[in-house]
Amino acid sequence: MIISMKQKTASRSIKILVAKLGLDGHDRGALVLCRAFRDAGMEVIYSGLFATPERVAQIAEDEDVDAIAMSLLNGAHGTLFPRVVKAIKKKGIKDVLIVGGGVIPDVDHKDLIKSGVDHVFGPGTPLPTIIDHITLGVSKLRKI
Repeated sequence: MIISMKQKTASRSIKILVAKLGLDGHDRGALVLCRAFRDAGMEVIYSGLFATPERVAQIAEDEDVDAIAMSLLNGAHGTLFPRVVKAIKKKGIKDVLIVGGGVIPDVDHKDLIKSGVDHVFGPGTPLPTIIDHITLGVSKLRKI
């Protein structure tokens, strides 16, 4: 799918880290997101498979990303997503939007949001919906 709209906020493109956490080797969805974000004009960094929360936080700091999109399909979202949020906070990073997605039961969304994840996207979420959410969220963070 090619998305024709160019997503920019302020004076530079959004820089997003797509992270595959833990022992989840299913990366097709994450790679689709990488392409969609790139096609929307974002600068995309991909963590590769099996990233730890600490590694995600280190990449986020090193690359000065605007957003982190975590993908998880193995059921460890309740542990790993909050660990990423904690690792980001431990580094003192306050201006990054953190979203998650994958096969995550609706009943878990509330707890993930309480932990600091901005939004959780489920299977079948239209790519423009995800892109628009990230663009709006990063725009708000840049105004702070």
